[in-house]
Order: sequence, then C-alpha cells, then structure tokens
Amino acid sequence: MRRARCCLLVLVGLFAVASTPVRGTVFYSRDEALKLAFPDAERVEPKDFLLTAAQRAEIERQARSTLDSDLVTVYVGHRGGGRSGYAIFDTHVVRTLPETFLVVLSPAGAVVATHLLAFYEPAEYAPPPQWLTQFDGATATDELRVGRGIAGITGSTLTAEAVTAGIRRALAIYAVLLKGA
Repeated sequence: MRRARCCLLVLVGLFAVASTPVRGTVFYSRDEALKLAFPDAERVEPKDFLLTAAQRAEIERQARSTLDSDLVTVYVGHRGGGRSGYAIFDTHVVRTLPETFLVVLSPAGAVVATHLLAFYEPAEYAPPPQWLTQFDGATATDELRVGRGIAGITGSTLTAEAVTAGIRRALAIYAVLLKGA
C-alpha cells in the first residue's frame, strides 16, 4: 500500500511537471525582425528554395551542421533597384527547447547583424546582445567556431555552439544558393 501511494505521488508529480507550460520569451515577430534587418528597404520578399540532395549535402558540409528541412526561405531586401541584403531565420534546439534568431547578410555574404528573436531555455542561458555582435562582418572561415574566432558564453556553452552553428548554416546557404545570383 505504501509503495502504491509513493508511485502515485511520483506519477502526479511527473504529470504536474509535464503539464507545466513552457515559458519562453519572444522578442520580435517575423515582421518586426524583417524591419530590423532591412530598415530602409523599399520592399522585402521571401525567396523559397527546395534543396536538391546535392545542395543540401553541400550546405551541411560547409556549415558542419545539419539542416532540419529541404525547404529554405531567404528574405531579400531591395533598395534603389538592387538587393540590399539577405535575412535568414534559424530555429533550432539549444539543450531541450528552441531558440530562433535572424542572420542578416550583406549582398556580398558577410554577416551584418544577428538578432535573437525567441528563446525558450531559461533566460540566463540566452546569448547576450553584445556577444552576438562578434559575428558582425563574419564570413565562412575555419575560425568561425567557439574557442577559435568566437568567444564562448560562460555557463552557456550549448547556446554559444548552437548560435555559431546557425551562423555557419546561414553563410553556407548564401554560398550555395545566393552567391553570384
């Protein structure tokens, strides 16, 4: 009887934890994020790519990271009759919960800015805005790794690794799908 009561209490406790809603912070909507990316754009348009097996393999090889889908959407900013840049949303799991950020690239493929849009892990693991600025001007190189050209975040190693991998994915998407277009 005592064992049954103990098991029941454990099950009730697990149910309470499992039914607790995940609390995260959404900092910007998609439209707000695109205004951050292209504040002076005359228009912003999405461009969808359905990746071939070869394109996907090349992006993953260059990024040293996997893609979640064969569908990639790149937002293209236009100003003065030309392209003002590209924006790529990246959503991934950090430890057990998702994070979304936006990578803004110049027409030449360098990182212009990185904006954290949503973070569902505990707030103390979120990448600080100042830390994200170290990616400004970054291009695809071997140094774009935590512990090499990228400083880590004390106590948030998984976040630092996840963001850095997302930046590498965005740069690889540029190299495979957009460069020279």
